[in-house]
Amino acid sequence: MRIDVLGAVRACNDDGGPIALGGPRHREVLARLVAAEGRMVTADTLVGDLWTEPPARALGALRTFVAALRRAIEPGRPPRTPPRVLVTEGTGYALRLPRAAVDAHRFQDALAEARRSPPSPEGAAALGEALSSWRGPAYADLPDAAWAQRERARLDELRLQAVELRAGLLLDAGQDSGDADVAGVAGQGSGLVAELGAHVAEHPWREPAWGLLARALYRDGRQAEALATLRRARTMLVERLGLDPGPALQRLETDILNRSATLEAAPRAWPGTDVRLGPRTTVELARTLALAGSDALVLSRRNRLAAIEAAERAGDVALTARVIGAYDVPAIWSRADDPGQSRAVVSAAERTLTALGPGGPADLRARILATVAVESRSADTYGSAAQNAHRAARQAEALARELGDPALLAFTLNGVFLHSFSRPGLAPERDAIGAELVTLSTRHGLPTFAILGRLVRMQSASARGDLRAADEHATAAEEIASVHESPLVSVLTLWFRARVTAARSAEEGGPTAAAAAAAYRAADEALKTAGMPGLRHGLLPLALLGLRLLHDRPAPTGPQYDWGPHLPWAAPLVLLAQHRPEEARAALAATPEPPRDHLQEALWCLTAHAATRLGDRETAARAATALRDARDEDAGGASGLLTLGPVERYLTEAEAAGAV
Repeated sequence: MRIDVLGAVRACNDDGGPIALGGPRHREVLARLVAAEGRMVTADTLVGDLWTEPPARALGALRTFVAALRRAIEPGRPPRTPPRVLVTEGTGYALRLPRAAVDAHRFQDALAEARRSPPSPEGAAALGEALSSWRGPAYADLPDAAWAQRERARLDELRLQAVELRAGLLLDAGQDSGDADVAGVAGQGSGLVAELGAHVAEHPWREPAWGLLARALYRDGRQAEALATLRRARTMLVERLGLDPGPALQRLETDILNRSATLEAAPRAWPGTDVRLGPRTTVELARTLALAGSDALVLSRRNRLAAIEAAERAGDVALTARVIGAYDVPAIWSRADDPGQSRAVVSAAERTLTALGPGGPADLRARILATVAVESRSADTYGSAAQNAHRAARQAEALARELGDPALLAFTLNGVFLHSFSRPGLAPERDAIGAELVTLSTRHGLPTFAILGRLVRMQSASARGDLRAADEHATAAEEIASVHESPLVSVLTLWFRARVTAARSAEEGGPTAAAAAAAYRAADEALKTAGMPGLRHGLLPLALLGLRLLHDRPAPTGPQYDWGPHLPWAAPLVLLAQHRPEEARAALAATPEPPRDHLQEALWCLTAHAATRLGDRETAARAATALRDARDEDAGGASGLLTLGPVERYLTEAEAAGAV
């Protein structure tokens, strides 16, 4: 089947015939699940989205709509067989369709591919085809739904970016073959000018569009009109907004005036981004993309570093400091997704901090220090670098408190949180940070940091084994995320609920271990496209190992398990499960101390368990010493994503094994 939302919501079956979806509420349920892009939407969220004031039987009505939709979109499904498209998942529903089956998803994927690929006529043509799928405003028949308004605004911004990117691709591809071929690439040179002229007239505040129009005019041999276009842009910006054009437009005007050779060759592009955006604009775009997750998150990281490098090349220290500090995207995990990029950002931040000097603006210094703390994640930083990062976090926090800037304080507290894993057993300290983030963000309208605070508290409650409190914080995070379009939150809470299922599988009358494993696998599937490899790599095997330990079963040993960074701590138990005790002893002897991160208690417990089984008294005693302050916590619970059971169990056996 196919679902279209770039216009009025509609669905078609395999042969192209329309599917009767039912009334407006039915279409809205389907559309809301499309907007979630395969992620689960809780029933409570759906009820809140459908009704401003939900009726008494709203939940029952929602179930009726879902049942009717299932009959419509899977008419041939045999009775009493589970649905395959609109599925029940946890406390809500999800739509399981290939991305190619939804026009909005095809469009976003085409845009992402065009951003990644070198300029070419083929890339421009593919993007043009994706743009042709728009039949009107997205979700056009849902004009009043608040969630649809937000999604419509987001998609429309992407559409405008796609229009501009396609024009840039046409211009860039034409430059490789000389002026004589430009008209052939664009259909007609004047045709691209006409398209961009209409685009600028409809969206006069978009500086990149003015630059593209001027470039198209110049490449069409109309230098005077290109200069007049840029001066018209300058006049409009100054008279209506009191702003001068950005550096990109100013440079373009100079290049056109001087007939610069740079206009005759493909412009030097920052990796994965649009060369027509200045560094400040690019980092703002990167910040927005980061909250969207998936490919957008990957693009966000790429754009961010490109913007920092561009600012440094400009030689403006204050601009570089603002660009570095503007990317205040909350970070919940203690391992970076791209450690190399994080190191590059930290290096640039340290150079800029030195250039600013101790007398530099306090707010810029605080933001740069917070950036150093956030990017120097505890799992990736050791020795003096870790000490410097921890010091930077505390200095940034102190400056933010002195300045009384709530948004800045929230950002600095993120850095303090990421360095609150100096030893096992610090869940109460992290909970205090989360509580302050929630209070601060709620009072001052900082939704992304309110989500961070709730997730921190979810993890802290999970670490203490208080699953009811953890679930309350998870639900609160989901509710904020549903309003403020933060789709990555549901990926994390899906893992948390799998962790709950695993814990309850060890209780009498609880779910089966197989059900818990299935929950972990479903959560991993959702994480696969979230753009967070630093979180995902090795997480599923570790979760399944914890589940097996809960049920007193040996470690999983199949070749399909990629343990990632957790291999040194899993290897002894895997080798024992393969009946290779001598190799297990050698692996245990080579096991380092766990990194100081969300999973340190879990990894220490694996070490303790392996040492106990192998009779390694010295290692067992070392693990027991490390775990004593975490006696009342859950092994793995600090992640909020998995569990090995109570630390007490592993500590007790390690103390007994390590006793002289």
